[in-house]
Amino acid sequence: MYVSGAYRPAAEATISVFDHGLLYGDGVFEGIRAYNGRVFKLERHIDRLFDSAKAIRLEIPHAHADVCDIVIETCRRNRINDGYIRLVVTRGPGDLGIDPRKCPRAELIVIACQLTMYTAAPAGIRLITSTFRRNAPDATSPSIKSLNYLNNILARLEANDRGADEALMLDGQGYVAEATVDNFFIVTDHALLTPPTATNLKGVTRETLLGLAASLGIRAEEKPFTLFDVWTAKEAFICGTGAEVVPVVSVDARTIGDGTVGPVTGRIVAAYHQLVRSQGTSILPSAPTREVVAGYRV
Repeated sequence: MYVSGAYRPAAEATISVFDHGLLYGDGVFEGIRAYNGRVFKLERHIDRLFDSAKAIRLEIPHAHADVCDIVIETCRRNRINDGYIRLVVTRGPGDLGIDPRKCPRAELIVIACQLTMYTAAPAGIRLITSTFRRNAPDATSPSIKSLNYLNNILARLEANDRGADEALMLDGQGYVAEATVDNFFIVTDHALLTPPTATNLKGVTRETLLGLAASLGIRAEEKPFTLFDVWTAKEAFICGTGAEVVPVVSVDARTIGDGTVGPVTGRIVAAYHQLVRSQGTSILPSAPTREVVAGYRV
């Protein structure tokens, strides 16, 4: 793992107990995936990492290109072909006060490993609606991918208690926002719908699927909708870098469609799997260019 400015074995990858990321959740993170020896949308994820850091006035101690290089090198050292990469930027060590000025330098952590989020993903998962509302945009903006996920964790605890695979969260006005760690889509008679990003994360997978829908000739709209629209939807699915695209077959004990993976969801899942396995930043270094002298490669 990359931590404290060096690559270290997991057992030696430590941070200070005075780090404000640990003490106060003061920091940001990104989740990225690698497929077939390539990191999918690496630069886009690092863009979002820097956007989140800017929003909380956290200065990342590396340039954008350097962070990309550290991600690739971490994957190489772990021999990642297909895997998951987690980047964390904390405010860094300070004291027991909350004042960020006491933290002179941020801490960058990069982890590369394997990840499976939903064991029931291929056949579809069951959701419940959480009683916990998603943070308001004028509180802790859901657009910031921060280390403070307590709001989401409380909703996930509720899903666990009620025997569901995941929880759906509403915003303060009662409109559907997102799942605990994933964006949410439904399919109606008219279009593929997903909530606007004011009350949920601007997901990289979400924007990828909107582009795929357009290429497949599937009409897609970003608009608010309610639980009634979810309960009566023809299909539904969640999506995120960690989860990928996961069909939803039940919400609040109401069967979605006929309770199986619908045709629109199936097309999107297939197109997404094909896309992520064909694009990305190579993990292995490029072979050096060989000179050609007198018609022979040397």
